[in-house]
Amino acid sequence: MGKKGKEAARERREQRRREVTLLRALPYEPHQRWWDRLEPRAVAVVTGANRGIGFEAARQLALHGLHVVLTSREAAKGQEAAERIRGEAPDEGGVSVEWRQLDVADAASVEAFATWALETHGGIHVLVNNAGVNFNKGPDNSVEFAEQVIETNYYGTKRMIDAMIPLMKPSPYGARIVNVSSRLGRVNGRRNRIGDANLRDQLLNDDCLSEQLIDEMIKKFLEQVRQGTWSSNQWPQMYTDYSVSKLAVNAYTRLMSRRVSDRPEGQMIYINCFCPGWVKTAMTGWEGNISAEEGPDTGVWLALLPCEQGTNGKFFAERREISF
Repeated sequence: MGKKGKEAARERREQRRREVTLLRALPYEPHQRWWDRLEPRAVAVVTGANRGIGFEAARQLALHGLHVVLTSREAAKGQEAAERIRGEAPDEGGVSVEWRQLDVADAASVEAFATWALETHGGIHVLVNNAGVNFNKGPDNSVEFAEQVIETNYYGTKRMIDAMIPLMKPSPYGARIVNVSSRLGRVNGRRNRIGDANLRDQLLNDDCLSEQLIDEMIKKFLEQVRQGTWSSNQWPQMYTDYSVSKLAVNAYTRLMSRRVSDRPEGQMIYINCFCPGWVKTAMTGWEGNISAEEGPDTGVWLALLPCEQGTNGKFFAERREISF
C-alpha cells in the first residue's frame, strides 16, 4: 500500500471513529434494554478490570444498569476501581458494582471464582474476558515472557470460558461472552501473519479447526521459544508472543461458538471477540491513538446487543464485523 493508500485508509478509520462516537451517544430505547427485564438484575463479569479497557468496560456496563463484578488480581487496586465507579455515578440511585479477586492464569483462582459466582449470584449473564498482558512496547519484540503472555491471554481466556459457560443463566435474551482480542492476531494479516500456509488454511477452515489444532500451535511456538529457534518469518512479526496469543483467542472464539450454537431457545450463548484498537493504556505505554473510554465500546455494544441482532463466532472492530 502506497502513501496515498495509507492516508486514505487512515481517513476511513477516523471517519468510522467519528460515526461510532455519535452512535455511542445514542441512548438505548426501553425495548432494546433486555437486561432491565431480568430478575434479579443482570450480572456481568469483567476480568482484569482495575484499569484501562477493563475498567472502562466495567464502568460503562454498570452505568447501563447491569450489576458488574469487577475482577482483578490485586485486592487494593480492584477495590479502589470499584469505588471509583460508584463515586462517578451520575445520579443518587448509583450503580451496582462489586469487586472480586481473580487471577485467570491460576486454575484454582478461576475455580474459586466460579464457585463464588454460583453461590452468590446463581450464575451470570455476561462475561467480558479482558485480562491480558503484553511486555513489548514501541519497536520491541522480545519473547522473554512468552509463556506468561500465552498463559494469561490464551489459557486464561479459555479457562474462564470453560468455567463460566455452565454458569450462564438461561434467559430468552441469551447470555453473552465477549473476548478482548486484537487485529494483530488475524490469520491473514498483511504484515503480521504466521508463515505456515497450511496452518493458516486449517485455522480458517471450520472442518479442520479444533482445540487440539490451536493447542498444538501454541505448544510448537513455546517449544521454539524455549529452544531459541523461533523465527519472525514463521510467526507474526510484531509483538510475536502477544499476537500468537490473540490468534489463539480468535480461533477459540470461533470454536466455542460452534459448540454452543445448538443450545435450545432460552439457553443461547453468543460468543464473539473484538479489537479495541491501539488504546492509550498502561499496556501500550500510553502511546495509543484511542482513548480508554473509546476502547471497550465495541465490546460493550456486543454485550448489550438485542437478542434479535445476536451474532455468534464473529470478530468485530468499530462495531463492524472484520475478517479473522
